[in-house]
Amino acid sequence: MTATIIDGNALAAELRADVRRRAAALTARGVRPGLAVVLVGEDPASQVYVGKKVQACQDAGLHSVLERYGAELTEAALLDRIAALNADPAIHGILVQLPLPKHIDAQKVIAAIDPAKDVDGFHVASAGALLTGTPGFWSCTPYGCMKLIERTGIDLAGKHAVVIGRSNNVGKPMALMLLQKNATVTICHSATANLKHHTLQADVIVAAVGRQNTVTADMVKPGAVVIDIGMNRNAAGKLCGDVDFAGVREVAGWITPVPGGVGPMTVTMLLVNTLEAAERAAA
Repeated sequence: MTATIIDGNALAAELRADVRRRAAALTARGVRPGLAVVLVGEDPASQVYVGKKVQACQDAGLHSVLERYGAELTEAALLDRIAALNADPAIHGILVQLPLPKHIDAQKVIAAIDPAKDVDGFHVASAGALLTGTPGFWSCTPYGCMKLIERTGIDLAGKHAVVIGRSNNVGKPMALMLLQKNATVTICHSATANLKHHTLQADVIVAAVGRQNTVTADMVKPGAVVIDIGMNRNAAGKLCGDVDFAGVREVAGWITPVPGGVGPMTVTMLLVNTLEAAERAAA
């Protein structure tokens, strides 16, 4: 068996076309969806990420504002800017790029964002909405993963899903989203004994630990769906995920590549969330 590749680039293109169409319709009504991206400091990776987000907004017909600040910006000054963006009717989504300088409390900053504009899905109110199944914004990376799994056509009800990783922004919300689709969910992490025992029982594996070759072919049940969230560099400097792609592809039924799988979906779901925030504001 050779797994079918779930093409994140293709799915992202389809979803962005829908965002572009809906954004145009909303703009015609006098409401142009707007996203504010706030970058503090000179982290090279963060600069690349925010550039991609701003460009994606522009390509989709969304209004985008990028605010850059030096690493010396005080926490109080950043909170003041968040308050101003919360009050700005032209801004429907606010994204503060992480990580922040050490003197700024990231949780305090996230908590200051109006939940109605929390398009990153990191606010405790967004997490609570996901937990209770009420309207809110889903964290973009796991939300994108759900769209990729949906692409396979597999009904998750009654399936066993194993999530490897328990971060607040990816692992935990991923498990809750799978649970909402009536999957039976196991969360594995650094203290899990015998990871292979759990993954061999899984119909769906989601790997989100940031370690190359965490999942190998002997750990995968034939025909399973394997979603690779990891972003690592191998010895040759080539981008790779948490899954041994070449090996696992010969066992799994479906698999996401790195790059070209989850990555483009994360930015896409940010656009979707921003659009939905604007639509709710205009309702």
